Amino acid sequence: MSLIHNINKAFDHRIRLGIMSILMVNDHADFKMLKELLEITDGNLASHAKALEKEAYILVEKQFIGRKPNTRYAATKLGKAAFKKHIEALEKLIGK
Repeated sequence: MSLIHNINKAFDHRIRLGIMSILMVNDHADFKMLKELLEITDGNLASHAKALEKEAYILVEKQFIGRKPNTRYAATKLGKAAFKKHIEALEKLIGK
């Protein structure tokens, strides 16, 4: 088995890595929180979140708080498992 076999292409961008890292330690995060923590634009966050949602790694929940739209993200069981596997693969790669 190759050394990089378990490295997941879905997490190969720093923004996606950041989104997943935040969602691994928080039950959920809203758009504003992710945008501020990652210091990225709306468009950047939206496109990377969409890529993770497409893989079923995150769940996107849209709601209204008062009259304001709010988008909330959470890591799925599948997403958490895939991310853990990815991090373990990176750790092995670094350790070799």
